[in-house]
Amino acid sequence: MTDELALTSDPPADDWRVPTGTRLLHIGPHKTGTTAVQAALFEIRDQLAERGIYYPSYDRHPMHAVLAVTGRHSMMGDDPPKGRHWDRLLAEVTAADDQTGVISSEFFSEAAPDAIARIVEDLGGERVHVVVTLRPLVKILPSQWQQYVQNGQRTTYENWLHHMLRVPPYEQPNPSFWRRHRHDRLIERWVDVVGRDRVTVVVVDDSHRDMVLRVFESLLGLPDGTLPAVQVATNRSLSLGEIEMVRRFNVEFRSQDELPDNFYSRLVRYGAIQRMKQARRPGPDEPRVTTPRWAQEQAVEIGQEIANWVAGSGVRVIGDLELLHQQLPEAAENATSEATVDPEAAAQALFGAIAAIPTLNGNGNGNGGSPAPPAPKPEKVGVPVHKVRSAELVRILARRARRRFLRR
Repeated sequence: MTDELALTSDPPADDWRVPTGTRLLHIGPHKTGTTAVQAALFEIRDQLAERGIYYPSYDRHPMHAVLAVTGRHSMMGDDPPKGRHWDRLLAEVTAADDQTGVISSEFFSEAAPDAIARIVEDLGGERVHVVVTLRPLVKILPSQWQQYVQNGQRTTYENWLHHMLRVPPYEQPNPSFWRRHRHDRLIERWVDVVGRDRVTVVVVDDSHRDMVLRVFESLLGLPDGTLPAVQVATNRSLSLGEIEMVRRFNVEFRSQDELPDNFYSRLVRYGAIQRMKQARRPGPDEPRVTTPRWAQEQAVEIGQEIANWVAGSGVRVIGDLELLHQQLPEAAENATSEATVDPEAAAQALFGAIAAIPTLNGNGNGNGGSPAPPAPKPEKVGVPVHKVRSAELVRILARRARRRFLRR
C-alpha cells in the first residue's frame, strides 16, 4: 500500500515517524536526492541535537567511513579509506546514546550481504531502520554516467549505455552501476538482514519541490519546514559541452603514464570541475545529455519490474511507485554523442583554472610537505592561449603536469 504525501498540509508525522532512539540509515542510492538530504541535515545539526536527533557533524557525508566498512575503493586519486574512519563514526553514534541517529550515505547501496550484516550489527541491530530513496532509472542514467566521467571514465554516453543495457553480464565498464541501481535487488539485500518492517522506500517526486525533505521531517517527527533546502552548486549536472570536454581530457590524461591519480583528483575533480560548477551556469540553449529512445524504453521496462517487486515486498512505501516507470517526454532516436555548442569557452575556463592552480607541494596532495618547485615557464604554443583549441590545451596541460610530477 502506497502512502500519498499531502504536500498542502502538515506531514503525517505520527504515521511515518520512527521510534525515538532509532538509527535511521539512509542508504541512497546515488542520484536520488541524497545530497539534498545530507546538506539539510548537516546545515541544522546543532538544532537537531537540541531536539534529540543526532547527525555526525565532522562532515556532510561520511563517505570514507562507509567505503571502509563496505570494502569499496575510494574515488580516483583520493586517499584510500581506513578502518579508523568507520570506527570514528561508530564512536560518535555510540556517544549519542539513546538519541535518534541519522546516518546518510549513498555508498551504503554498494554493500554486499556480509557487509550489510556487519553495518546493522555495529549500528545497534534492531535499532536500525533503513530508508531507500528512489527515482526513475530513466532519469538516473545520464546523471550516473556523468559522475563516472567526473571520476576519470573515458567511455562515451552511447557506448556506456550499450554496455550497461545490452552486453551481458552488464558489468562493464562500471560494475557498481547495477549494484546500486537494480533497486529491487538492493532493497532485498537489506530486507534479508533487517526485515521488511524496518525498511521504508521513498519514491521521490521531482515535480514537488523539496518533497524528500518533507518526508525526512515526518520520519524524524520534525515540524514542516524544519529542514532547509540548501543549494549545493557542485552538485549540478554538466552541460553536454562541459561533460564531453571532461571526457576528452580523461582520454588524454590516461595516455600520460607518468601522471599519478592524485593529480586528477586535486586538479580536475576538486579543482577544475568544482570551479566550473560554482562559477558557471550553463545557458538555457546549451544542449544537455540526452538518452536515446531505445535506452529509455529499456529503463522503463526495468523500472516496471522494480516497482512491481517493491509493491509486493511488504516494505513501507511513501510516494507513487508509478513514477518509477514513466517515460520521459523528450527522447532522441540516438544519444547525443557530439556537443552541438562550441565547447571552447568552457574549455578555456576549465583548463585556465587548472593552469592557475599552484603547483602541488612535495607530497603531491596539497596538505603539507616540501615546498613547491617554481612554476614552469609558459608553454610555447605559437598562438595566444585564447585561440588554442581545447584538444591542444589538453596536451599542453598534460605536458605541464608531467614535468611538475617528474620535478618532484
